[in-house]
Amino acid sequence: MRKIAVLNQKGGVGKTTTVANIGAALAAMGQRVLVIDLDPQSHLTIHLGLEPEKIDAGAYKVLTQSAKLEEQIMMVRPNLWLLPANIHLVGAESELVSVVGREIILREAMAQAEDDFDYLIIDCAPSLGLLTLNALAAAEEILIPLQPHFLALQGFGKLLQTVDLVNKRINPRLKVKGILLCIFDSRASLPKEVKADIEQFLTNARGTGSAWSDAQVLPVYIRRNIKLAEAPSHGKTIFEYDASCHGAEDYRKVAEYMAGKVESAPAVKQETPSVEIKEITPPESNEANSVSPQTEQV
Repeated sequence: MRKIAVLNQKGGVGKTTTVANIGAALAAMGQRVLVIDLDPQSHLTIHLGLEPEKIDAGAYKVLTQSAKLEEQIMMVRPNLWLLPANIHLVGAESELVSVVGREIILREAMAQAEDDFDYLIIDCAPSLGLLTLNALAAAEEILIPLQPHFLALQGFGKLLQTVDLVNKRINPRLKVKGILLCIFDSRASLPKEVKADIEQFLTNARGTGSAWSDAQVLPVYIRRNIKLAEAPSHGKTIFEYDASCHGAEDYRKVAEYMAGKVESAPAVKQETPSVEIKEITPPESNEANSVSPQTEQV
């Protein structure tokens, strides 16, 4: 089973949209997919057509009450299962603050379902607290959705530093595998400049042994598409809402790429960036740092 955490500490960059639609696309390809909502806002649960306040089961019970994962998940589409979230997840961090091994609860819960699914995709909260730490301890791959403008890159280095600490101290198998550019406008120069800067940063990391040394910007990207913003309000994936739109086409290509169905896809022509991104700097190792539920919330 491939275990993927979709992570970015900045909200509104397309994490939930990416989890819902990649999960749906992989399920449509015949893969057995489990998606997990670890965001107290429950956006993934809503996106897939459920009302969080009416759901008693979910991630909260798995994390705080030792509930069995298989008893808390529900099939929401053919080949697609969801571990939902509701408002109770807000209190999970404070309830677990004194629990020994609190950062690996989800990983231990997943152990029994290891052979039941082909993909596990986790929608992380837009913060670096205990919920996200559980996701990183359970996952082996990280996919970072990113809007290609400079403000969206703020904190990118801090995010990588957290991943590096988790990789060294909790989960040595955790690696950043890809950067997915969302709301990409190929007609504008700025997105292409940002993309080139990120690719240069990742190229410089090759062979360093860092948690992102093998990462790449995916050669497929998500174009700006209003249908992607409309679909969640109807409780539908983009393929159910408008299967012919650019958003559906793009997420289908991303899923095919992740599943190895295609080796490459049309990419944006690279141009030499005219500015530097100061935030993207390789984090230095600091043994004084620690990963804990008290990690700064963003």
